[in-house]
Amino acid sequence: MHDIRSIRDNPSGFDEALARRGIAPASADILAIDSERRTFLASLQELEARRNALAKQIGEAKRARADSASLEAEGGRLRDQIAALKASADNVDERLEAALSQLPNLLAQAVPPGADEADNSEVKRHGAIRNFAFAPRQHFEIGEALGLMDFANAGKIAGSRFTILRGALARLERALAQFMIDLHTDKHGYSETAVPLLVNDETMYGTGQLPKFAAELFRTTDGRWLIPTAEVPLTNMVRDEILPLSSLPLRMASLTPCFRSEAGAAGRDTRGMLRQHQFAKVEMVSIVHPDLSDDEHERMTRCAETVLEALELPYRRMLLCAGDTGFSAMKTYDLEVWLPGQGAYREISSCSNCGDFQARRMAARFRKDDGKSIDFVHTLNGSGVAVGRALIAVLENHQQEDGSVMIPSRLRPYMGGLTHIAR
Repeated sequence: MHDIRSIRDNPSGFDEALARRGIAPASADILAIDSERRTFLASLQELEARRNALAKQIGEAKRARADSASLEAEGGRLRDQIAALKASADNVDERLEAALSQLPNLLAQAVPPGADEADNSEVKRHGAIRNFAFAPRQHFEIGEALGLMDFANAGKIAGSRFTILRGALARLERALAQFMIDLHTDKHGYSETAVPLLVNDETMYGTGQLPKFAAELFRTTDGRWLIPTAEVPLTNMVRDEILPLSSLPLRMASLTPCFRSEAGAAGRDTRGMLRQHQFAKVEMVSIVHPDLSDDEHERMTRCAETVLEALELPYRRMLLCAGDTGFSAMKTYDLEVWLPGQGAYREISSCSNCGDFQARRMAARFRKDDGKSIDFVHTLNGSGVAVGRALIAVLENHQQEDGSVMIPSRLRPYMGGLTHIAR
């Protein structure tokens, strides 16, 4: 959500910021609604002032035992006028909020121009790409050859974009998830938090999924939503709160299933586990002082990088361009892991600084050090990392010529000491 005062103060600057995302100017339409709203509010103030003065006159008349019937009749008319005007003002408020809620966050100055992922900027690269003595296979070829990855039965049970894992692969997925949540809570200072997987409209609105992205979500018959990421419930824990300054930064991590309709992914990654309706992810969320969100963004991204390094996976960090930065983010780093079976880097983590954009939607604030004034917090979220994609990356990068898969040393304690997965 955007601050209407900043749009009033600099409408051309607001439109220029939207233009960086390829969005048409919006300040004129927004300020027209805002002007209408302010006119209603001014009229309401006048009527309420008149009503208060009239109430005083009626009281004086009654104390003087004078006839107050005409004054009371006027008071009744004023009440009706005020009620009608409030209804109109509420309608204008709803229109203004609807207009503002459709507009994405404004980008940080560091975000490069560009239309899509082809224009993203590589920030760093880590790890040597392995030279295979054989043609590396894709994860689904490895998993099916091991007899531990079953797409046919998953399709029979649930339809496309679902997977059944068995035996050692099911344990490997669990091991990855446990390793990640342990790392972030034991070493990186995040507080493990178990959250609801079903949330209400207000929660989805607070982090920016609604109203714009309803088609990407799953909704239940009672009107709740399955979470697309634990970012949604974790961030909303501070909704409608005024936090003490001493509580910041607030860092939370959660391991949850995530559910996405993939409505816009027709024909993309139809084979294998890369793009699923249901997948596990470890999510990190930070709630911080506005002055510290840039540093927190670097810290959070580095926390995600350590997961990939521990798993001995080559990766690169990408700074997303204007056209590829998500709706709620002002700046985003993607971590892309190398998949030898595809011969390409693919996203495995996305870490975003949302500034005060989500906080304004949620009314999430903190009390400043003067003990009186308040301001909006800054919110950040990042994958630490997607468990299914980590499984894919381990299978492809650590595959052996005989079809077995070597287990990275950091995962072996979670696998009962197992060093390889073989058929």
